[in-house]
Amino acid sequence: MSLSADVAATLQPGFVGAYLPAWIERAHGAGLVSVCLYGDNVPDAGGLAALCAALHDRMPGVLLAVDEEGGDVTRLHYPAGSPAVGNAVLGRLDDEGTTRDAAATIGEELTAYGIGLDLAPVVDVNSSPDNPVIGVRSFGAEPHGVGRHGAAWVEGLQSTGVLACAKHFPGHGDTVVDSHHGLPRIGVPLDVLRARELAPFRAVVAAGVASVMTSHIVVEALDPERPATFSPAVLAVLRDELRFTGVIVSDALDMAGASAQTGIPDAAVRALTAGVDLLCLGSRTTEERYAGVHAAVLDAARSGRLAPERVTEAAERVRSLAARSATSLSRPSVTKTGPTLQKLPAEVVARAFRVTDEARRWISRPGPVCVVQVDSVANLAVGQVAWGPAALGAVVEESALPPGARVAVVARAVGPGHLAHAVVQRLRNAGHDVVLVECGWPRGGADLETFGGSPAVARALLAVLRGEVSA
Repeated sequence: MSLSADVAATLQPGFVGAYLPAWIERAHGAGLVSVCLYGDNVPDAGGLAALCAALHDRMPGVLLAVDEEGGDVTRLHYPAGSPAVGNAVLGRLDDEGTTRDAAATIGEELTAYGIGLDLAPVVDVNSSPDNPVIGVRSFGAEPHGVGRHGAAWVEGLQSTGVLACAKHFPGHGDTVVDSHHGLPRIGVPLDVLRARELAPFRAVVAAGVASVMTSHIVVEALDPERPATFSPAVLAVLRDELRFTGVIVSDALDMAGASAQTGIPDAAVRALTAGVDLLCLGSRTTEERYAGVHAAVLDAARSGRLAPERVTEAAERVRSLAARSATSLSRPSVTKTGPTLQKLPAEVVARAFRVTDEARRWISRPGPVCVVQVDSVANLAVGQVAWGPAALGAVVEESALPPGARVAVVARAVGPGHLAHAVVQRLRNAGHDVVLVECGWPRGGADLETFGGSPAVARALLAVLRGEVSA
């Protein structure tokens, strides 16, 4: 392979729309190995199936990747919402068999599309309840549990032939800044970092995870200057201390934490230099952006700023990953819509809920049940995906509430100052019997906490509110 083709093999663009752009096909002919699919590529039911078929037909051997975490972050079910419950619910159920089965079910759906790399699971320990980007994407706040369930998820997914990518190394859970918008920092001592952040990554490496994604965060105990994606010291921990031999994938380089100061082309060079193998360029990559990144990396390799051997090493790892995927996956078999994921029964999902005594009293009282959902801004990883009872068409407007109704006000990330508090007070002043429901990571003050907002969780929530199942 030429150096130019090796550079292309290290790049993973996304693109906008439900049709294969000609430039992506040309890039594949020049060495591109992997493409990442996003919500923008799923305009309607059946559109993704046709796109995946076209990608495989016109780009033989392509490695398709996607963020299909289950729960709040979904691409296959964008924007209707995922029929999977998500990691926080699985962590609270604390049954590794259930977690393994949930991941295998996602893997079976991905195989039907011919998608060989799932950029999941999240194995960050959500130690900060105010974390704006991880939250219910995490299996929990305790390292051992996150590691156990992360390993089970990897085993379940990879049993279907789909390769897993654990993220966001070395751990994004103790942050209060979203790396899509800024540069988070973690200032804990090294012993805390090893015992908390690194523990789940040790577990998934031991479970045979195929790839690991870096985070755009500064981990002061390892490198006080450079974000993990660009830090040889941080990535050396993954290679040397954790003994990981698979593919290192960057989080999207269009995020502010990666490229706000330098631009994406320079970020790509620095990430490869640090030890990243596959560079995720982001969902809205254009032909011009791709060409600019490719040129910058090629120029750096030719000038000596970036060792050509580092590029070749990375390219060979990516090609091996794609070859491994190709031996496991058959051609896409979906023609219109993907298979329906198996749903956990509502009575099982409800076991993950946290319910106060006041909420139990509310549930036991007579009268009709109405749900008012308060819009909550999602982070960019989630996107504009339907969530909560609204995703099921099971909400009413405040103005349409009948007199004497019991009202559940549903919201996400209900911290101090959230609009949901004002809605609750307004409805109580109007004489309604009201409880507050948190569908995100709990921040205190809610009467019922579901640890997830996907339609799968919302079905169980409605069953609990109506007294049909116990929580």
